[in-house]
Amino acid sequence: MASRRVAVVTGANKGIGFAVVRALCKQFTGDVYLTARDQARGEAAVKQLQGEGLKPLFHQLDIDDLQSIRVLRDFLQQKYGGIDVLINNAGIAFKVADTSPFHVQAELTMKTNFFATRDVCRELLPLMKPQGRVVNVSSIDSVRALSGCSQDLQQKFRSDTITEEELVTLMEKFIKDTKDGVHSKEGWPNTAYGVSKIGVTVLSRIQARMLNEKRKGEGILLNACCPGWVRTDMTGPHAPKSPDEGAETPVYLALLPPDADGPHGQFVSDKKVDKW
Repeated sequence: MASRRVAVVTGANKGIGFAVVRALCKQFTGDVYLTARDQARGEAAVKQLQGEGLKPLFHQLDIDDLQSIRVLRDFLQQKYGGIDVLINNAGIAFKVADTSPFHVQAELTMKTNFFATRDVCRELLPLMKPQGRVVNVSSIDSVRALSGCSQDLQQKFRSDTITEEELVTLMEKFIKDTKDGVHSKEGWPNTAYGVSKIGVTVLSRIQARMLNEKRKGEGILLNACCPGWVRTDMTGPHAPKSPDEGAETPVYLALLPPDADGPHGQFVSDKKVDKW
C-alpha cells in the first residue's frame, strides 16, 4: 500500500479547503484526505462530495492539538510510507465586528494560523516523499500587513537568511506587544490576521531553504499562496471569487509536474509568483 499516492488537506470541511479536496479528487491520482477538527462536520463534507461521485477519505485533525497531528502522522507513515501532497489550509480569522480585545485576537489568531501550522509542518514535512508538494495557504493580507510594518520589521521579514527561531521570536513579540498595548509603537500593523499570515509566508520561505539544504535533489517543492478574496464564512458573501476559483492556485501548486523545478519558496497568487 505504501506505493499509493496520498494528498492531505487541513481544515477542509468547508470553504477553500473543501473546494481544494473536490478539485484534487478530480485531478490527483491517489487517495485524497479531507481533514477537519470536528469529526461529524468532516464526515458530512465527505458525504457531500461522495454525492457528487467523488471519493475523498476522512481523517480527524485538529491542528491546535499536537497529539492529533501525531496520530495523523503515524497513520500516514504506516499506511502510505509518507505524503505526496500536503495543503496547509486550516486557519481562523476574527470578524471585523468582533469585540474581543485586540491582544486576545492576536494571541488566538497567531496560535492557530502560525504556531499550529508550524507544528503540522514540523511533524509532516519529514514524511514528504521525493517530488512531494507542500502548499501553505497564506493571504494577500500578508503582503498588505508587511507594507504596514516598520522598515526594520520589513527588512527582517524579507531577509533571505532569517531563521525559524528568529521568526518565532518575532511572532511571539507581536503577541507580547499587543498585550502591552505597544504594538503600533513597535512598528506592527493593526491586523492580527495579516501578521499571522506574514508568519506563514516567511515560514514557507525558510522551509523551502531548509529543503534545499537537507533534501537537495529530491524535487520537493514548497510554496505559500494567496487563494484570492473568496466567498467563505471567513470573508462573507461579497468577495468576487467562489471557493472553487479560490482553490485554483493551491491546486495548481499541489499538482506541479514531477520534473518541475519551481516555483519553490515563493508567494504565489493567481498561479503567478508575486514579489514578497
